[in-house]
Amino acid sequence: MFPKNSRYAGTTVYAARTARGEELTAIRLPIRAAPLVRGVHPRGVGQRPDHVAAHYLADATAFWRLCDAGGAIAPDALAARDRIAIPKKEP
Repeated sequence: MFPKNSRYAGTTVYAARTARGEELTAIRLPIRAAPLVRGVHPRGVGQRPDHVAAHYLADATAFWRLCDAGGAIAPDALAARDRIAIPKKEP
């Protein structure tokens, strides 16, 4: 369902019902241990987390790894920070 480089790869999908009785497909946010950090990037004006991920991780869609390293659930939280933690590369 999700690409192998997704934060949600391997996450269990389940069915849930809304208050109105509608069934939807849901997943739980995977909680990972904070990765080792190799440094901090001073975010430039207008620089988005996907730009930083593309530069350091060679994958703009890996911005979620920056979130994990910085203790942020959503990339919007990183976009408000002056410094972004850069995780060590995964093997």
